[in-house]
Amino acid sequence: MKKTIRAALIATLPVLTGYLVLGFGFGIILKAAGYGIPFALAMSLLIYAGSMQYVAVGLLTGGASLITAALTALMVNARHLFYGISMLEKYRATGRRKPYLVFALTDETYSLLCGENPDIPSEQRVNYYFLVSLFNHLYWVAGSLAGAVVGTLISFNSEGIDFALTALFLTIFLEQWLTSKKHIPALIGVAVSGLSLLIFGSENFLIPAMLVIALLLCLYKEKSAND
Repeated sequence: MKKTIRAALIATLPVLTGYLVLGFGFGIILKAAGYGIPFALAMSLLIYAGSMQYVAVGLLTGGASLITAALTALMVNARHLFYGISMLEKYRATGRRKPYLVFALTDETYSLLCGENPDIPSEQRVNYYFLVSLFNHLYWVAGSLAGAVVGTLISFNSEGIDFALTALFLTIFLEQWLTSKKHIPALIGVAVSGLSLLIFGSENFLIPAMLVIALLLCLYKEKSAND
């Protein structure tokens, strides 16, 4: 078991650095919006959806309706439906830990678990899945709490900190652009988002943009499969 714990810690070290920084930014933004440490703890423990938590701050402060919040959460996190399908076989024999493993399947955790670690024996794989998921969750909670505490103790202008998430998405977009030979899906996303922003405005463009993008990507995938 000690070997499994060590392997999980080593595997999650890159996530540790990213989650502490992004979680810290979320905690500060949440505190600046008027929500204290208990909110940061509760959201990071019970929601645990990095990008959605950033979006949720705007929904809370903007007085969004329950329907808008629910649809936004669904569209922002819809990718996890596909993650879950690909993890069905891995999580088949995880027993009582399965609900937590499903809940804790973030982008970064998925990237660590989608491959097999050759150093982990088969009888320890469930423990490894659980520990990787748990460590990543704790990193995010720790970063969020640290940000909320610092935001409480130190008063400063937090304007611009929320750009950390935008910068993360830009980095992911550029990495995928450089590593992929097919750029049509990326161009569809940029074009539809820009057009929706012009038509619906900055407050209402997200949901229609994501719906249209999802539809066009499904059509594109079907066309590619038939070619």
